[in-house]
Amino acid sequence: MTRIVVTGAAGFIGSNLIKGLNARGLSDIIAVDDLTQGDKFRNLADLQITDYVDADSFYADYASGDYGQVEAIFHEGACSDTMESNGKYMMQNNFATSVKLYQACQKRGARLLYASSAATYGGSDTFREDPAFERPLNVYGYSKLLFDQRMRRECGHEFQRAFAGKTMQVVGFRYFNVYGPREQHKGRMASVAFHQFNQFKLDGKVKLFADYGGYAAGAQLRDFVFIDDVVAVNLWFYDHPGISGIFNLGTGRAQPFNDVASSTVNALRALDGQAALSLDQLVAQGLLEYVPFPDALRGKYQCYTQADLTALRATGCDHSFADVQTGVAKYVQWLAS
Repeated sequence: MTRIVVTGAAGFIGSNLIKGLNARGLSDIIAVDDLTQGDKFRNLADLQITDYVDADSFYADYASGDYGQVEAIFHEGACSDTMESNGKYMMQNNFATSVKLYQACQKRGARLLYASSAATYGGSDTFREDPAFERPLNVYGYSKLLFDQRMRRECGHEFQRAFAGKTMQVVGFRYFNVYGPREQHKGRMASVAFHQFNQFKLDGKVKLFADYGGYAAGAQLRDFVFIDDVVAVNLWFYDHPGISGIFNLGTGRAQPFNDVASSTVNALRALDGQAALSLDQLVAQGLLEYVPFPDALRGKYQCYTQADLTALRATGCDHSFADVQTGVAKYVQWLAS
């Protein structure tokens, strides 16, 4: 039986990956996480795994060979709070731990598919997997970039490495703005769609930032990617073990926050049998409100992101990504249920 490890297993992307693996009939899965935040267990409760291991003990134990032959490790475990200012903690948690895991994968013969981030681009206006465009704005983005840089050095020019007579697959995914089911534990780091769903249910309106960075109110642009698409691309690379590298994982389509807000409100209205409204109508009826841009985010905020998918498409991965309107409508139905 194929054995797989998922770190950050009770988290947003990790739990959805396990769901996707289960859908393929794969259940010999070791789930690794830190359940200090106990309510994250809900993300695992309906999934099939063979074992749960605390993150504090897993990495050393795996390096020692305690878990037998592991085919692949999906490494989603990290601190993803872009507002975290403790650089020592961030570098230990996101960089040093990942390096140790990579070294253990070399030793044990497991493939490594890991979470990088679009935060590696930071202040850049070009989102291509090239050092010339990597300008992180916070220590989170830097922790992810440093591991990408380490993998580039370790794995060589073609980002592939001969291991025990075969190629050891190492893939880094630069996630853009991911949204969808199983992110409820993330608090302030949950997606815009999640917060807007709850705002509307509570207050009967949603809030967006007003004008900032040369963009009109709510017109800042992000590459919003639905979690099902993230899982599909991860599993595509799992199915193609000969392909390694660092790849953007977004839709390749930048959409304004206004699209998320209008999609969220209109999806909720549809559930109540009400007609969709235009953006102007939402604002005029007080269903969408703009608030001043917070000082704490000035100079640390990406007003525009759009994944360049050239490298991803060159691998042969032709997955079709949902737009905001489609993905948010599915997500709102899930949240409402």
